[in-house]
Amino acid sequence: MNEPIGLYIMAGIYVLAGIMHFIKPKMYMRIMPKYLPNHKALVYLSGIAEMLLGIGLCIPAVKNMAIFGIIAMLAVFLLVHFYMLSGEKASAGIPKWILILRIPLQFGLMYWAWVYL
Repeated sequence: MNEPIGLYIMAGIYVLAGIMHFIKPKMYMRIMPKYLPNHKALVYLSGIAEMLLGIGLCIPAVKNMAIFGIIAMLAVFLLVHFYMLSGEKASAGIPKWILILRIPLQFGLMYWAWVYL
């Protein structure tokens, strides 16, 4: 375990975020784009993906695959972030300026993962 602490912090964040998909699934279903099918299944699958990828960051043999998985996952999640900008109901009551700031944050998270390759 000679990885930087930031990698383990990132891993913890993704595992906790994944767990939240099971604790508060309705919160995630509210922000799912209408054009995606079966919101409940997608919320649970994305939660499982976040947990597995977070755990994968802590396993040297699969760390790089987990990093690429996280970057891909964050790219897909951009769909949700842009959808939330599409209207009042889609925004789930979150102020527009916060929704706009989330876009560059996604790219920052992608970069954070990338630096550990």
